Amino acid sequence: MDFALIGAAGYIAPRHMKAIKAIGGDLKAVFDPSDSTGGVYSHFPKTNVFVEFERFSHHVDELKHRGKRIDYVSICSPTHLHDAHCGYALRSDADAICEKPIALNPSSLDALEEIEIDTGRRIFAIQQLRLHPAIEALKSKIAASPNSAFNVDVTYVTAREPWYHATWKADHAKSGGIVTNIGVHFIDALVHIFGPASLSIAHLRDPHRAAGFLVCGPANIRWFLSVGQDDLPPSSKGTTYRSITLDDEEIDLSNGLTDLHTRSYQEIVAGRGLGLRCVRHAIEIMSAFRTAPIELRRGERHPFVQRHSPANQRQPMQGLSLVAPILAEMDSPPT
Repeated sequence: MDFALIGAAGYIAPRHMKAIKAIGGDLKAVFDPSDSTGGVYSHFPKTNVFVEFERFSHHVDELKHRGKRIDYVSICSPTHLHDAHCGYALRSDADAICEKPIALNPSSLDALEEIEIDTGRRIFAIQQLRLHPAIEALKSKIAASPNSAFNVDVTYVTAREPWYHATWKADHAKSGGIVTNIGVHFIDALVHIFGPASLSIAHLRDPHRAAGFLVCGPANIRWFLSVGQDDLPPSSKGTTYRSITLDDEEIDLSNGLTDLHTRSYQEIVAGRGLGLRCVRHAIEIMSAFRTAPIELRRGERHPFVQRHSPANQRQPMQGLSLVAPILAEMDSPPT
């Protein structure tokens, strides 16, 4: 299997390189506008590295004309470029393996589905949290209790230094904001476990944090995401705190995270990869959240929300309405 890689200088690309090597693939071409891509050679010492997309594309075309077509293009570029790079991969007669999320808005997924039909190629998502042993066990537990209701709290705080806010990740038009940039795996996992959302309420949205309330199938979910150092609870170790509780029982995510990209690649080449339809519901939730009104008096608020709105005490749920029918209407560029 021959691979090309778009976006090699970021922190996530080495996990893709490791996965490609683990499944016996060969990395034939790499593109990144930065020249800080020397780490590629520790995995694939004969790889051709390009800092201009045109030269990278020309090289991929040459390989195809010589009968050495690229099988997969792995995409680790900034989020707002994912859909364009997926389209490029398909038009180059390759399948795409895309880092989270494939697109920022559902309308982009619609366009990519058309390109899949036109080219006969496929796009596969890296949503590796679905493969975490604790998430797999939780999904099995929920499936075995079809008539039960659940209360879920999701808390993810990953402190970022000031450099974070000077990068594309702090630009909502490029990253989709906190809810997408650091929350996509959790939201995707929740939809995977409990089912599509019937209700989504926004409680907090600023450059550092996002929080809200979801109803997914039988689960009432309070969630809180942050890149702020001051949001780390006293019990946290280091700069990251992850917690999912189901009816006050902690789901342990502390182990089993390191090789999930490799498992994702193994699933893809075995024909069990996650396609566009698998990730659509999570992208609909995130897209709608970006423009949803902040409604502190609706839904159940995550306890951490109180820190940033002290005058608003916890209120009982009232006036809940289904959000699924209006998700499509709220499909608009992130603001």
